[in-house]
Amino acid sequence: MGPLPLRLRTRALAVDAVVGILLGVVLVVGTPHAAAFQSAFRRPVDGVAVALLVAAAATMAGRRLAPAWSLGAMAVVVSVYLALRYPYGPIFLVLVLGLYAAGAHLPIRRSAALAAGAIGLIVVAEAVGARAQLNGALLVSLVAWHGWLIVPWALGAGVRARRETSRRDRDEEARRLAYEERLRIAREVHDVVGHGLAVINMQAGVALHVVDRRPEQARVALDAIKQTSKDALDELRATLAVFRQPEDGDARQPAPGLRQVDEVVAAMTESGLPVDLVVTGSPVALPAAVDLAAYRIVQESLTNVARHAGPARATVRVRYEPREVVVEVTNDGHARTAANGAGGHGIAGMRERAAAVQGTLEAGPRPEGGFRVLAHLPSGGSRP
Repeated sequence: MGPLPLRLRTRALAVDAVVGILLGVVLVVGTPHAAAFQSAFRRPVDGVAVALLVAAAATMAGRRLAPAWSLGAMAVVVSVYLALRYPYGPIFLVLVLGLYAAGAHLPIRRSAALAAGAIGLIVVAEAVGARAQLNGALLVSLVAWHGWLIVPWALGAGVRARRETSRRDRDEEARRLAYEERLRIAREVHDVVGHGLAVINMQAGVALHVVDRRPEQARVALDAIKQTSKDALDELRATLAVFRQPEDGDARQPAPGLRQVDEVVAAMTESGLPVDLVVTGSPVALPAAVDLAAYRIVQESLTNVARHAGPARATVRVRYEPREVVVEVTNDGHARTAANGAGGHGIAGMRERAAAVQGTLEAGPRPEGGFRVLAHLPSGGSRP
């Protein structure tokens, strides 16, 4: 665990100091009562015992800020107390809290070594207080008698392990979300740039073809190139706005959706790819992610037609059904499997888009010729 900010350190020190004062009162008041139920073998509570009890309580002040030093001081004070044969009692609360703090705030190996050392020191102190010869049987008995002190350390270590697991899970989730966001941005950039360049390429081809014979038509194509590049740059800028700092103050443009499909169709038609748009059913407001996915599927499908289908005519059908929207893009050009089929990056990206919104996408050659992309996307409910 990294160093705490000054405010949190001050607060932790204040809270532990208050706990230490309250515990000191419990030790000083409760120990004489506990001594009344013990044999005469234990020494009565005197001034030295009270001083040790107060010192033990004082070590609580650093149990979270310096758990190793705090536990070491606790073990020394309690060992001296037991070696002098003072009565058992609430002084063990100090060890309980110290062992728990060590387990909760220190790495497992370090806290385990400290806990073992503290408990071992207590065992030796008990043997000294018993004034008996230290042998194997006595050592085993004392270790077994004080073995319960491992419990608070284990509880603290368990809390620390659970806390670290939660932190790792949060970090992993943050990394996963960041990766998915980067992947989403990369997909958006791919679609925007790919579509824009495809249209520009088609318009440039038209301009080169008619520049000598029909200069006015070449000018129209160049104007279309200018507008297409401007639109692509504007959309790219809006897509990448997610990386800007909040203080930039630029609001992101609304994400495109099916309401802009007619603009895509018009741009492709002007570029030399005839496209028909057929919309059936009553248009409904789609979830933003579904609306964007449907738009990108249409855009990428038309881009693939322009790139790979050769001379062709395309048809875009958008059908609104009660629980889904169906998007179909067909063309009567060449169905080049390597470019348009499952192996293409464009088709893979469209499938990922559909799957991301719990939809499906099919793509492949048509029996009558050409190629078809068919997507079923939920409009807010599950498919029937």
